[in-house]
Amino acid sequence: MGLLIPNRSACLPRMTSGERRFALRLEDKLGSDYLCWYDVAVGPQQRHPDFVVLHPSLGFLILEVKDWKLETIVELSRDSAVLHTERGRVVENNPFKQARGYALEVVKLLERDPALIQPHDHPKAGKLIMPWGWGVVLANITRHQFEQAGLDTFIPSGNVICKDEMTESVDPDAFQKALADMYLMPFLCRLTEPQIDRVRWSLFPELRLPQQGSLFGAPAATSERPEDVPDIVRIMDLQQEQLARSLGDGHRVIHGVAGSGKTMILGYRCLALAQKYAKPILVLCFNKTLAARLEQIVQAHGIHDKVAVKHFHGWCAQQLDTYAVARPEPDTPHYFDALVQAVMDGVEHDAIPRAQYAAVLIDEGHDFKPEWLRLIVQMVDKETNSLLVLYDDAQKIYEENRQARKFSFASVGIQAQGRTTILRLNYRNSLEVLATAKAFAQELIAEIASDEDHVPLIAPESAGRRGPLPELIACKDVREEGRCIAGRIKDALGGGAQPNDFAVLCPSKSIARIISAELTKNDVPSIVASGAMKRHIFSGEPAVKIMTIHSSKGLEFETVFIPAVCEVAGFGSASADSMASGAKLLYVGMTRALGRLVMLHHRAGPIPERLDAAIREVRERLAA
Repeated sequence: MGLLIPNRSACLPRMTSGERRFALRLEDKLGSDYLCWYDVAVGPQQRHPDFVVLHPSLGFLILEVKDWKLETIVELSRDSAVLHTERGRVVENNPFKQARGYALEVVKLLERDPALIQPHDHPKAGKLIMPWGWGVVLANITRHQFEQAGLDTFIPSGNVICKDEMTESVDPDAFQKALADMYLMPFLCRLTEPQIDRVRWSLFPELRLPQQGSLFGAPAATSERPEDVPDIVRIMDLQQEQLARSLGDGHRVIHGVAGSGKTMILGYRCLALAQKYAKPILVLCFNKTLAARLEQIVQAHGIHDKVAVKHFHGWCAQQLDTYAVARPEPDTPHYFDALVQAVMDGVEHDAIPRAQYAAVLIDEGHDFKPEWLRLIVQMVDKETNSLLVLYDDAQKIYEENRQARKFSFASVGIQAQGRTTILRLNYRNSLEVLATAKAFAQELIAEIASDEDHVPLIAPESAGRRGPLPELIACKDVREEGRCIAGRIKDALGGGAQPNDFAVLCPSKSIARIISAELTKNDVPSIVASGAMKRHIFSGEPAVKIMTIHSSKGLEFETVFIPAVCEVAGFGSASADSMASGAKLLYVGMTRALGRLVMLHHRAGPIPERLDAAIREVRERLAA
């Protein structure tokens, strides 16, 4: 079954009848190694061929689908077609010429990548390593009609699929041969998965991810020269791409494990919505550090004038100020609760308007209380009705109660039943890091059957990337831990690493200050995420990021140090809830590491013992 991107249900509203039938044939008659994109913008010029088909042994094919009937064609030439329609006479491009133009543009894009062209000692040096072609689908004209009308004078017979060649009963081999016959100069090839990713990287710039080593930089710009294409490309995988492109209107929930690409999908969704709507779009999360990271993503895409990124309580304060509703006094007991209540009261009494945004997107939705979600739902324009919630109960670290969500989405106005997607694969962490985190927090991330929203608690599965085994280092005190971390980072910087590759995630602000002082003494450039600095931690000169584990949610770094793991509050407590809270906190910290994870402690206790046991378990399992 061919993979259609976006999925067919998302495509249907904008497909013609002929395109719908042809999409069905692509899904039903092709093998699982065919990739088929429908009406997806290609390259920097944002061309929109009807279908792009890619096969590892055949190369790529551009197809234009026409619902023309024979009696509507008044005149056909090599350049254009004159059609009789309900609107009178209409002139369109000859679809064969149009498809050829798209194909040549794709070739030009792909040839910029040295990894996709033949080497200099090859007879076809500089040419693509894959065949390519183009063709036309005439969904309402049979082969007999096509030949009798002499249409093959201006659309070559071998580059056409006709109505009777795309029926439900057509033989799959015959259908595939009809596509294969459209290739200009077929030859044997076998594209690898990395090469297919490079094709996607060149064709669809919106799917690109920042390169490791510049993790907090802007997404890669569209390349104009071969030397601009990196040796290693990072791009959404096919499941993530299909999900991102297939998110339709209405309320949606993505329930994904740590490192499954939820935030990346949110960034793509922002870009798509900003192009679609004139009304503002709101992105909300719980902590300030993640808000700063999301804001950077939005700015990198050039849509910051249409997409507002806020942490929830900052947004509440802004709402009160904007609509001249009195804020609670800073010394008010439970100030942040009072802040939210003031906004809810303002909305209830029409002092703060509802439906302010074309769309609202919530990252780390598991940290949001039900009354917050109920408030946010009211901010979505009912005409667009676009709401996206990203969720993972296993990373719920801001509540003491260890139980998963005790309310239904429907009870707070989120109508997502049947519109929930589950992402199980963890792409962020190496197998070694993820396996250690899972072994440490196994009771917390054990699978639980789905709730009334059909959203289960799911355990992450590794995408298989390998790396070093996590380390656990004993020191005499926190300052020695800081000196150890500084030494490790200085050695790595001397070997070519960049300061932005590193983060130190601390159990508390006081430990973060001690670590910061030790790094400063050892001339390691660093910045502490605290107070107003959280908003600027990812701008300015490259620096090691020091923050609390709480502030690290949603972020990722090539190398993560977690000092003073023995100081994590609640772990070893007699209270099951406190124990779970501490374990969840460490699980979140551990899963921030892309490649290397180093944990340190200065006294014995249940956490170091359990971490040591988890590392030994993973080492033995991998050795076996």
